[in-house]
Amino acid sequence: MSSMISLEDVKKVYRMGDTKVEALEDADVNIEDGEFVAVMGPSGSGKSTLMNMVGALDIPTEGEVSIGGEDVSDFGEDELALLRSRKIGFIFQQFNLIPSMNAAENVALPMLFRGASKKKRMERAEELLERVGLGERMHHMPSELSGGQRQRVSIARALSNDPDIILADEPTGNLDTETGENIMNLLTELNDEGKTIVMVTHDENDAEYADRIIKIVDGKTGVEA
Repeated sequence: MSSMISLEDVKKVYRMGDTKVEALEDADVNIEDGEFVAVMGPSGSGKSTLMNMVGALDIPTEGEVSIGGEDVSDFGEDELALLRSRKIGFIFQQFNLIPSMNAAENVALPMLFRGASKKKRMERAEELLERVGLGERMHHMPSELSGGQRQRVSIARALSNDPDIILADEPTGNLDTETGENIMNLLTELNDEGKTIVMVTHDENDAEYADRIIKIVDGKTGVEA
């Protein structure tokens, strides 16, 4: 296996007025291509900041971040945005669907920023919604869908640009147990097909689906299970 995501001696410092907050301190993480990794830690431990690094949403104050073989530590906003559109799909606890767009339009949206034609976007969206079991719901608005259905739309959207990496932030946090299990089984299926999955979770049952658990406490990583 080759490394898909690597953080070396990463420090992230936020300044709020005169206050300096160290969100990450000498974090070291290595995630191989095709791994399914869960990130766990108490509130305020630095999980969100770590995910921002892994998801190319932010760059470190110090240290090196490599994603898909590219050193992104000094990337600007445009470079980070391009990397995200090529390599990373996001799944959120709150789904983050656009309420004025139907399921297919939500799934197709990331492809718009890659310059795909409308025909190609909608064909791909329909294919992905069929894949997640929502072929009959593709013209429904988010308000007409259950929480589990909205999360499946979110997963289909994350797959729209065929990313190497899927980042899932508390993907079952707003779902009942049975629906949550269905979502975790879908993520496992995607991992079996070769996607690298990085999931932040508080749920120990969800974490059991992962190959490995990275624990973070007070901005420090390194305790792995």
